[in-house]
Amino acid sequence: MEKSTSRIIIETIVKKALRDIKDSPERSIRNLIDMALHFSGCRFQRNFFEVAQTMLQNEHSPYYGLIEDTVAHVDSERLLQFGMNLGYNSCTIGAKTIREMEEKEKYNIPWMISLNMEPQRFSAHQQRYRAVIAQGEGLGIYTWMLLPKSQPQDILSLVQEHPDSAFILFCKPEEITLSFLDCVSELNNLMLAIRYEEDAADACDLLRKAELLYSVYYRYTADDVESITSGDLFCSIEQLHPVFTILLADPECPETAREAVYEAVKQARSRQLFQTIAWEAACDSSFVDSIISNESCLAGFDSEGHLFTLQERNTEDCFNMFQTDLPRILKQAFPKSNTDEITA
Repeated sequence: MEKSTSRIIIETIVKKALRDIKDSPERSIRNLIDMALHFSGCRFQRNFFEVAQTMLQNEHSPYYGLIEDTVAHVDSERLLQFGMNLGYNSCTIGAKTIREMEEKEKYNIPWMISLNMEPQRFSAHQQRYRAVIAQGEGLGIYTWMLLPKSQPQDILSLVQEHPDSAFILFCKPEEITLSFLDCVSELNNLMLAIRYEEDAADACDLLRKAELLYSVYYRYTADDVESITSGDLFCSIEQLHPVFTILLADPECPETAREAVYEAVKQARSRQLFQTIAWEAACDSSFVDSIISNESCLAGFDSEGHLFTLQERNTEDCFNMFQTDLPRILKQAFPKSNTDEITA
């Protein structure tokens, strides 16, 4: 993606803001949000920055500490590129492309796609993964969740070859080795998500010392609802200094448990209870998509290449990324209703 004049201007402003935050965090953060709201164009941007502006009126908000800590401990070029890829390429330019494509082609396009990977299949289908990401970028999709079963270092080439996208790579604590970090340090469009379990603190400490951007994730079941709704889980995880605390529902988790967890996540954010941003992966991603293009559309592919949504897993070849191009899959899986109107 060739850098536009608007992106260059925004990058210049954000660079200055990152420098200013170190000296005067609260004022610099508020000024940046106010300016972003002033120049917001689409409905999604206005919604996001209005919420942020309201939240930061609380002078005791733990999000001030989160932003200050992140700026102090993450390499500024990494923050800039990942932030611009997510905020500008994905949620601004990409969102605009998605709305235009949906209006023209009459099918829904997700703003983000998750890719589950198994080492042997990834090795056999590397070109298909590259093609899917390239096709996705052509549709306006610039945010990708990568969930390898093991050997996350093998898929770093995908991140390197698509510098315009923002990638979240999910890893186990034991996979955070010095040799792995050497490879990751070259990729400024990547955020790591570390599984919350034994040794997670040691892994996060290594990432913090390496000035890398990271979050923590937890795969929850119905048995975890109490610890999440009480805030105990967030209290424990915020000690590891993650930007996001990402909650992934176990496939067998009942809908009632998911609803309770999502309500707790929304409460944690609106009441600004923790120095980490709570995020329920499926529900929040679906909500963002509904703001971008009215109809919610959530999509991912399992390690066998099959499309899955919140409702079902499609095993037909026509919904398999190893067999069919991404635009054709989305067109068949997510046709628009006749009454839908796309608004900016």
